[in-house]
Formats: sequence, C-alpha cells, structure tokens
Amino acid sequence: MPENYVVEKTRTFESGIRLESGRLLAPITLSYETYGSLNASKSNAILVEHAWTGDAHLAGKHNEYETKPGWWDAIVGPGCLLDTDRYFVVCSNVIGSCFGSTGPASINPKTGKRYNLSFPVITIRDMVRAQKLLVDSLGVDKLLTVMGGSMGGMQALEWATQYPDSIASAVVLATTPRPSPQAISLNAVARWAIFNDPTWRKGEYKHNPKDGLALARGIGHITFLSDESMNAKFGRRFSAKDGKFDFFGQFEVERYLNYNGYNFVDRFDANSFLYLAKSLDIYDVAWGYESMSEAFSLVKAPIQFYAFSSDWLYPAYQTEEMVMCLKTLDKEVEYHLLTSAYGHDAFLLEHETFTPMVRDFLERVKKL
Repeated sequence: MPENYVVEKTRTFESGIRLESGRLLAPITLSYETYGSLNASKSNAILVEHAWTGDAHLAGKHNEYETKPGWWDAIVGPGCLLDTDRYFVVCSNVIGSCFGSTGPASINPKTGKRYNLSFPVITIRDMVRAQKLLVDSLGVDKLLTVMGGSMGGMQALEWATQYPDSIASAVVLATTPRPSPQAISLNAVARWAIFNDPTWRKGEYKHNPKDGLALARGIGHITFLSDESMNAKFGRRFSAKDGKFDFFGQFEVERYLNYNGYNFVDRFDANSFLYLAKSLDIYDVAWGYESMSEAFSLVKAPIQFYAFSSDWLYPAYQTEEMVMCLKTLDKEVEYHLLTSAYGHDAFLLEHETFTPMVRDFLERVKKL
C-alpha cells in the first residue's frame, strides 16, 4: 500500500451487547481502520477479520516512524486484491483484545480499575455481534464480503450463519468449525505457562508477566509453522554465538522462538492472550444448534474456502467437513486446497496463491 498514512479510529456503543454467556458488556469500544471510500450505493464494503493476536492495522502505516506496515498490507491498496480504488475496506479489532477495543486491560466503568479477570468470557460470536454494531454505524446494510483466516475465518463463518442477510459472500481461509483436542491442548500448555509465572498474580499484575507470556507465545508460534518450513529456515544449525557443548547453547530455532516470544511481550497483554485463547478453544460453529448442518442451513451467501496442505493446526480435513456439509445442503460453496510449506501461517505469507481465485470470486459476487 502506498505511503498514505492511515488513521486508527474508535467508536463507543453505550448500549453494549448481550453476550452468549448471558452477561451484558457495556459500554463497548471498537478500534478500527478503513481504506478506500464507500460508494453511493454502499455496496462495495469489505470487512477483513484478524487472527488471534492481530489488530485493526490491516495495511499501510500510521506515520513515518513505523518500520513495518499493517499485517496484510500486500493485499490492500490500489490495484491489489482488495483494491482501494474500488472497495471500502474495514478492519476492526475484536473485543477481548488489547489494541483499542474493550478487553480485560480496559477500565471497568463500574470500578474505575482494569477489568482483568472480572472481564466476562467472550465467544467468537460475541466478537461478531460487536462488529455488527460497527458495520451498521458506518451505514453499511450489506457487506460485499467478509474475509479472514484462522480466528478471522471463524468470524467470517459467524457472519454467514448469524447475519446471513448482511453479507453477499464470505472468504474463509485456514480455519476450523471447532478446534481439535490437539489444538486445545496446545493452548492449555500456553495457559499454564502464564498461570505459573509468579508475576501474573491471578491477572492482577502491574507489569506483563514476561516469562510466562513469552513461553506461551513460543508454544503458539510453533503451531503456526510446519516441519518443512522450519527445516528450510533453520535446519539443525547451532547458534554461531554458542559452543555446541555449552549447556545453555541454543539451536537457531531456539533463538528464533526466544526472540519472538520476548518481542511479543512488548506489544500484547497477557490477560487478552488468555481470553482470546479461551474464545478459540470453545468455538464451535454449531454452538446453540443441534448440528453443523442446522447451523449451516441458515447460510445464504456463497462461501469460498481455502485450506493449506502443511497446516497441522487446522488441517484440511476440517475445512472439507464444512464444505461437504454445505454441499449436502445445496449451498453455494467453493473449495481450494493449496500446496504450501508454510503451515498455518500460509494465508498470511503466500497471498499470491489465492489472490487470483479470490479476485474472480469477488467479481462474480458483484454481478449477483
């Protein structure tokens, strides 16, 4: 995206939302960014959903001092997949996060203190319910598409089932109808890492519990990669800074995880990490329904699915289960299994593999 600086915006909704747990969360604030312009017919809006530790900063830079652009910058801008000369692109930070939207690090208006663990458990559906308030406030009755990978894909599925008349299509990448026991167990170990950090203090910390959170991030980061990509990137190379027979000597892959883990501590809140992990673990597209088939019977918009061959966190068979269910219901569905060595993160790192198909899909949707 060119150097036109983007502005982070916020909107507060005093009425809040009623959560799936039955609790009322009010007021709520959502942080968001927009790219391009809404057309006169308000028919060109695209909502992009971020993954677990993402934010609303989808593309571009906020100022000249930022060294990196937004997290999916390569697909947003004039002439790109999400062409800002044609589309009005919106990205919102989810509730529960720590990048401007209401979450455990926010101030509870009833106490004047941080929510911390008094913050209610939220679901992916709750996140989308909050986003619906934002989309409505922007004057958009129907989104051209809602698009996201991983947790972002879960949100896209919720739009398709909970607000079927509010979207014209959905693009779902590297996601699952419900996390497997293996995925849940990996998040459980990440939680233990934070819980066992003595500075966490049951969520009442003054400073981020850096050792626990860094370890939790390291565990999570492994799930985003693949055996093939780790071999290509690191092999079995030993750190040039260490002796091989130094007890604390590290392989390059260890140094990489250590660096990324502690770098993460500087930008993410531990309680938000825990709440969002819980949201992932309890996600089930069939929540509140007798079956996935009953949930998907509500879908009206065409959905385009992508899975990646080396993704072992949300493997292809999980996407294929959804595709088969939708086909059985005679819903309009399209599926692409892409060969990739990048594991779960392929949807972020190899946009060129799906860009042509998504572009064609959006062109077809616009003609419906």
